[in-house]
Amino acid sequence: MHRSLALILLWTAAVFAQAPATPVSPKDRAAFEAIIKDYLLKNPGIIREAIERLRAMEEAEQAQKVSAALAQNRASLLNDPDSPVAGNPKGDVTVVEFFDYNCGYCKKVAGSLLDLAARDPNVRIVYKEYPILGPESVEAARAALVAHKQGKYLAFHQAMMTGSGRGAQAIQAALTKAGVDSKQVAKETADPAIARIIERNQKLAAALDIQGTPAFIIGDQIVPGALSADSLAIMVKGERAKAAGQKNP
Repeated sequence: MHRSLALILLWTAAVFAQAPATPVSPKDRAAFEAIIKDYLLKNPGIIREAIERLRAMEEAEQAQKVSAALAQNRASLLNDPDSPVAGNPKGDVTVVEFFDYNCGYCKKVAGSLLDLAARDPNVRIVYKEYPILGPESVEAARAALVAHKQGKYLAFHQAMMTGSGRGAQAIQAALTKAGVDSKQVAKETADPAIARIIERNQKLAAALDIQGTPAFIIGDQIVPGALSADSLAIMVKGERAKAAGQKNP
């Protein structure tokens, strides 16, 4: 059955390959289209098989692109000095999170990350400010990065993730709770250097095909969605085992 289809397609290719020198007549084209139509009507499963194969090819191609992008951007992911770090700065496994302060799922998972760090003293967490939900998200990200410059990022981050509301009021409440110098924030949020950090994160997310928040990167895995502390722990354990296997093949 598949052999018949292959022969038809080969015949088609041969005919159309000669098109510039020998144009296909309307009669030949109609005959070919009738053969294809008849074959597909008798064997509709071929269409499903072709679609599934195409989808698999596209997924494999996308996976290769993402893998290459991870390798090319490893330093930016793990060692950007402008990206806040929590947990053990010298941990053997790093969890990178792209998030938005106005993302409900990000708020839900914030505690899971800190729970993971408390349970596993060798985990390192890198926060990537990725404000994609509007101007209020950008404003919050800018304030967070100023708090980072003052050494009070994590306190501000936790205040934002556990607080209610959004916008200027919520940001100011988090700044106060974290003990951040509000006057300094007002001066520095407009600093082009702060904007460039966010822009770098946005370009990095685009390169990795990250389209929403939260999104986690552990080793060569990119996992979107609100993961539990247990799910994160399983991924960390897997990455640790993989690293150990590479050292001791």
